[in-house]
Amino acid sequence: MIVRSVANGLELITQPDHAQLARRIMERCAPLLVEPRRDAILHAVAEHDNGWAEEDAAPTLDSASGGICDFISLPLGARHAVWPRGVSRLRRDPWAAALVAHHGATVYDRFRADAAWAGFFQQMEAMRTEMMAAAGRPLEALVSDYAFLRLGDLISLAFCTRAEEEQRYANWTIVRAGDRVVVSPDAFGGAAVPFEISARTIDAQRFGSDADLRDALARAPTVTLRGEVAATS
Repeated sequence: MIVRSVANGLELITQPDHAQLARRIMERCAPLLVEPRRDAILHAVAEHDNGWAEEDAAPTLDSASGGICDFISLPLGARHAVWPRGVSRLRRDPWAAALVAHHGATVYDRFRADAAWAGFFQQMEAMRTEMMAAAGRPLEALVSDYAFLRLGDLISLAFCTRAEEEQRYANWTIVRAGDRVVVSPDAFGGAAVPFEISARTIDAQRFGSDADLRDALARAPTVTLRGEVAATS
């Protein structure tokens, strides 16, 4: 779950919705238009967070802060379980599955030295190897294709999380300027790419239990958040 603080409370965006937004954005990515494996790449972009569906459908409270567990504060065991679940759902498209396994290993790379993460990296790398073998393509091709998944992920996250810090990946820089996400060098053929995503809105409050939180979310109205990707701010 992505949890955004706003003037009137909180806006909650599911991880699968964030991933679907990333796909809609990357469908307009100019370099990706000519990639021979474009369909599999876009499939991976759209489904890279499908393993979060169960967690987002039954959100929980952070025992330490009393706030809502988001994709960063969710307990470690639950975070670790998300990724093999998501990769397994893509087995019929092994190249997409390999890309998502690589994504899981890549985005948490800062935890490589943490013993609590050792089993996670072993599992992700084993699944990545298995899916690459099933697709019949090497790691070099996977790393090249993965750049598109990560770019779409970072653009969508910049907007959905209202990130203030600049992000860098490969030769791209991604920075949010209000409701505009600026990508340089330009990856969208000079066009501004409009987009929208739905969020649920709830009052900022301390919930007594997970059940109270889920009840509030079930009754929460939906809002549409709009923005665009562009080469300049």
